Amino acid sequence: MTRALAPTDREHTAARLLASSARHTLDPSLEVDWDAPLVPGGWGMPPERTSLYGTELWDTLDEQQRITLSEHEVASMLSVGLWFEVILMQMLTRYAYDLDLREGHAQYALTEVGDETRHSVMFARAVSKLGTPDYRPHGLLHRFGGLYGHIGAGPSMFASVLVAEETTDRLQRESMHDERIQPVLRAVSRVHVVEEARHVRFAREELVRLVPTLSRAALERERWLTALVSTEVVNALVQARVYRSVGISGRVGRAAALANPHHLATKRFMLEKVLDFLRGVGMVGGPSELVWRRAGLI
Repeated sequence: MTRALAPTDREHTAARLLASSARHTLDPSLEVDWDAPLVPGGWGMPPERTSLYGTELWDTLDEQQRITLSEHEVASMLSVGLWFEVILMQMLTRYAYDLDLREGHAQYALTEVGDETRHSVMFARAVSKLGTPDYRPHGLLHRFGGLYGHIGAGPSMFASVLVAEETTDRLQRESMHDERIQPVLRAVSRVHVVEEARHVRFAREELVRLVPTLSRAALERERWLTALVSTEVVNALVQARVYRSVGISGRVGRAAALANPHHLATKRFMLEKVLDFLRGVGMVGGPSELVWRRAGLI
């Protein structure tokens, strides 16, 4: 397990992140051409990353239906990402509430809240531009998310945030360079990737600082919380309702996706880097690893 970072290390990182924010903060209202029409034949996400790619259901779809499904799947990911970013903003604000706001570390936490506010609006505008439904989770998961926003804290908060952010980030890094993808979505991906690099650094260093201070019992508790929250978020990224856009029932589409080795490989690709890091700092391991394995993510 990595050594804990000292408070001076934390302030040094905060100073660098604040300076980077001052130089490289992007305004989505200027960076994304929201007035440009969608490009005919443009994909929402790489076709090989869609959940039904390689299945018999995929073979029944024509080219336009496949494109439509890709648009709805990326809209689902953006909607769920937006939902989780609102939760993150609540947690970060509570986190900063207990800090000395004269310190750079606290000021960067508030700076990240500002970034996430812009990202949330950007994601909402992108979903609206695609003309797709709002795919944020409904029912029990939505209520659980609201509760977690009020109580999430400590290492499991930072670990869950990393999972939510780094999974979408990895897919967006692919999409932003893929000329098959709608230009508006490539621009959205670029903005998010640039700014999330700072957020990832902030959360990773907090975990390196916090995890070595935990007792064995506290570490197991934080591992369980991380596993439960993270697997729920990852499995919610593609909502079953997306399949209705191409005339497939949500139940049938969901079952086909869950049984699809291509979809499972995509989820593992999205999680690969962040799980390697979490295992390295000790946040994945022990009995709670069963949660990850049952979800097919390890």
